[in-house]
Amino acid sequence: MVTLRYPPKPRPGDRVAVVSPSAGLPAIFPHVHELGLHRLREEFGLEPVEYPTTRVLGADPRDRARDLTAAFADPSITAVLATVGGDDLITVTPHLDDAVLRANPKPYFGYSDNTNVLNHLYRLGIVGYHGGSVLVHLGRSGAPHPSTFDSLRAALFTAGWYDLSPATEWGDEPRDWRDPATLSDEPVMFPGAGWHWQGPATVVQGRTWGGNLEILHWLMATDRVPSAAELAGSVLIFETSEELPSATEVFRIVRNMGERGLLAAFPAVLVGRAKAWDFDRPHTLDQRRAWADDQRAAVSRALADYADDPVVVFDVDLGHTDPQLIIPYGGEVRVDAVERRISVRY
Repeated sequence: MVTLRYPPKPRPGDRVAVVSPSAGLPAIFPHVHELGLHRLREEFGLEPVEYPTTRVLGADPRDRARDLTAAFADPSITAVLATVGGDDLITVTPHLDDAVLRANPKPYFGYSDNTNVLNHLYRLGIVGYHGGSVLVHLGRSGAPHPSTFDSLRAALFTAGWYDLSPATEWGDEPRDWRDPATLSDEPVMFPGAGWHWQGPATVVQGRTWGGNLEILHWLMATDRVPSAAELAGSVLIFETSEELPSATEVFRIVRNMGERGLLAAFPAVLVGRAKAWDFDRPHTLDQRRAWADDQRAAVSRALADYADDPVVVFDVDLGHTDPQLIIPYGGEVRVDAVERRISVRY
């Protein structure tokens, strides 16, 4: 088993790194980035520190790794926040200085392509935080979502248990970053319908592992995931991205995790609300509901073949939909299928 430790937490007034180890989108959406930095200062009292590649699109993976390593090495930096995801962080993590990361553990916040970094830190024994993006969440159009900010604040500054709550409203249709005028507009939101539970009425407590499902597939292809023995007793978390993988593709990826022997290791699984809208696929609400139904069926089908009757909770707000709850990656989670509660220890 991997021995995991929680890194020390920042305090209001601290300096925190803002990095782009994946896509340097602040280069083309500076208005969204600046709004995120403003809220980081005003809402959380933290001082963002940018690095040479933070606002560079297409920076060399070695340079991005150098910036991320430098953020961990700097003793004045107390947390590291990713600006956004992307699609090539898998080329960056091999260039990280693992000795520096191990010697200077810090809370790392990111999701989507940042699953690469979270998994890398996990294998080094460092708890990370799945969620939080300077552009997507701190730079959310309209006002910050209170559920996201409450969770992010708790994850940044506290170390105790935190009860997750089903979203009273949700959305997956963000405003267009290409139009600065939309920053004042609230995203489209819909009434929440709670979580969907299946499996035995029992309580599971364990360490989390997982992340974005598509990235997990890449990590399996490059043999960078922990073994089933290392993950035994853990709680799997996963979600899908704005690329909107089909139910068939989701089934195949989860099935492949089963073929690798991983699914049998998890007594509980938390599945993020399926994102079902993007600018090139503007699905109606009914189409989105059907999409989510198909995704749940695909996951259930794969788990039935490979997992030993786990507790499964669908539509947890931990991925590419709005709001987003922060999940400690490698940290503790309690899934109570008797009381229908989920708690995480930040």
